[in-house]
Amino acid sequence: MSPDHTILALLYDRADYVALDELARAAGVDRPRLEAALSTLHEGRWPLERTPDRGVRLVRPARPSVGLIERGLGTRRVGRGVLCFDAVASTNDVAWQAAERNDADGLVVLAEYQRRGRGRLGRSWISPPGANLLMSVVLCGGSLPPAEALTVAAGLAVAEGIEAACGLRCSVKWPNDVHLDGRKCAGVLVEFRRSGTGGGLVVGIGVNVAAAPPDDTVHAPAACLNHAVGHAVERVELARAVLRCLDAWVDHICKGRLEELHTRWLARCEMMNQRVRVDTPGGQHVGRVVDVRPLEGLVLVCDDGRRVHIPAGGATLTR
Repeated sequence: MSPDHTILALLYDRADYVALDELARAAGVDRPRLEAALSTLHEGRWPLERTPDRGVRLVRPARPSVGLIERGLGTRRVGRGVLCFDAVASTNDVAWQAAERNDADGLVVLAEYQRRGRGRLGRSWISPPGANLLMSVVLCGGSLPPAEALTVAAGLAVAEGIEAACGLRCSVKWPNDVHLDGRKCAGVLVEFRRSGTGGGLVVGIGVNVAAAPPDDTVHAPAACLNHAVGHAVERVELARAVLRCLDAWVDHICKGRLEELHTRWLARCEMMNQRVRVDTPGGQHVGRVVDVRPLEGLVLVCDDGRRVHIPAGGATLTR
């Protein structure tokens, strides 16, 4: 870890003022090198507050950084590498570019802003700069989980990660939404593409942390985590919690352990026995939700008595 990253980590962990001499000793640098690092951090948009008598502290919440997310993450596959950007067209697009490399499996791409963020079915993902968690995870090479199961698992991982980081109990809505008190707080977009290295999967994740789009600009009412918990959520800790949960579920799926995924997803699902309408490329289905299977998708008993399995790809669900 570079001295700049070491100093950032020390300030992040302290969460309060620290004397400059103490900070220099902990980082193993002299005062001129410390001052240079503090200047670099401040110019890199990690705001610092300084007082003559108390020293320096990092203004919280902190923007995500490679060092803060990677250190001690403890995952096996997801999070082997991390990239952080100020602005990109789409984190999924950057992830796909990275997937052309042989060493991209498990790479995580985060951005403070997306110029053309997208959700399912060509919808836009709306998020102001520096407010929310926007990230994508590359899975390529080695064992690839089925896309249908990964969509279910990724939504569950986001819900579990939010609970671990914020203490908020979220529900899941098939195929890819995470809800908080009936309003959407997060979404998942799983894409599969073939490439020169054989192809892979990218999991796009968006979580409304400090801001949510107005109801009249989106297809479903939205919520943000800060409002729900009553204080600013640390996006670094949220990202780390979601990545750990996703890593565990990817491992389970690749080993064929789908029953636990099925059970844990249903425990957070509020759709059971609800009457819904599902539009698919093959037509419309109206009926009662009886199950959601990791591989087969939504299981519906239609009004005419038919039992149908509807995969997530191309499907739109309405009440």
